[in-house]
Amino acid sequence: MAVVFSRPKSLANVTMNFCPGCTHGIVHRLVAQTIDELGIEGHTVGVAPVGCSVMNYDFFTCDMVQAPHGRAPAVATGLKRAHPENVIFTYQGDGDLAAIGTAETVHAATRGENITVIFINNAIYGMTGGQMAPTSLPEQVTQTTPYGRDIKTAGYPVRVCEMLSTLDGVALAQRVTVDCVKNVNIAKKAIKKAFQNQIEGRGYSIVEVLSTCPTNWGLDPIEALTWLRENMIPYYPLGVYKDVTAGGDAK
Repeated sequence: MAVVFSRPKSLANVTMNFCPGCTHGIVHRLVAQTIDELGIEGHTVGVAPVGCSVMNYDFFTCDMVQAPHGRAPAVATGLKRAHPENVIFTYQGDGDLAAIGTAETVHAATRGENITVIFINNAIYGMTGGQMAPTSLPEQVTQTTPYGRDIKTAGYPVRVCEMLSTLDGVALAQRVTVDCVKNVNIAKKAIKKAFQNQIEGRGYSIVEVLSTCPTNWGLDPIEALTWLRENMIPYYPLGVYKDVTAGGDAK
């Protein structure tokens, strides 16, 4: 009997601590599948900062390094420069990558650091209780915006892929989601391409994944997927914002 579906070797056989309905687990599987397919587990190093990704060293079987909050790109830069033969990826949330880590993100990208970034955008601070994130939508209710995000005082959300796609050092900037089988497959291809870019020395690649946070959104898992489709995707359109292998930029 042929085995057609199984746990990726690079995904540890442990129970994850993510909330019910959270899409982190799906993305973890896609990263692990990519590592397996490329045969790079033995020389891959993941970097996880503070946030819901903080326990990633328990979930991936490759080597993992813990970074201070927001500093994953800086740690990844050091790892890649010290060991250029290794494959280095970061796994970061929106509070980490687009708030405290904005400088590290922008400068690693503009330098064209040959690393792979997996960016989880769930429009809220997940681990710390549901405060407003840089990616929280206008009028979105959070713990720190109980009447909704007011753009007059809090400004507009940060569109990371659009911003980074303007930088010369970026090889790939793509936004995906994992709300259905079709989109999971698209996300898988994007993640694999981001790793392949690094192996082939093309520079900085980022895959932004629109994700759910049912707990802090105050929704059940099904409602959360609906909210993502009706609110996040219109504000953060899916697509490729930059791909040097395609001859330029295209959304």
